[in-house]
Amino acid sequence: MRTLALTVAASLVLVAGGLPADPPKPAPADVGPGRIAWFDVTTSNLAESTAFYGKLLGWSFSPLAGTDQAVEIVARGEGIGTLRMAEGRISPFNGVVYVQVADIQTSCAKATELGGTVVPGFPFNLADRIGAVAVVVDPSGHPLGLYSRTPLPKGGGR
Repeated sequence: MRTLALTVAASLVLVAGGLPADPPKPAPADVGPGRIAWFDVTTSNLAESTAFYGKLLGWSFSPLAGTDQAVEIVARGEGIGTLRMAEGRISPFNGVVYVQVADIQTSCAKATELGGTVVPGFPFNLADRIGAVAVVVDPSGHPLGLYSRTPLPKGGGR
């Protein structure tokens, strides 16, 4: 789970802004609370997967600054997710879906009250303060990403 959390965090940092010299990236689309805002797909062969998903779903792919291990998934001109190389063997939990929430801290507290856990190191602000993310694990052990368009207040989070 720790590897998953670190992989997700690294992926989000890359997607959200890359290197400090990069121009600020706009916030992801406001899809509304309770709807899927972003997702990660993990692969053992990036070239093969980009060809497969590109032909199957009509997706295109944009490079991410600072890495050749991940690409942004683009549909109809909008970034919708990340396709990234796995760290080792692919498991059923290598992909993470991010659901938009109104308040990241409230949602993390509620997940905990309901028997879930917040993965250590979360929540945190995305680069350029375009929002905040967390990964929670439900009582059965399945991870779910949470995304808020509102960044954590300074000093909030981890």
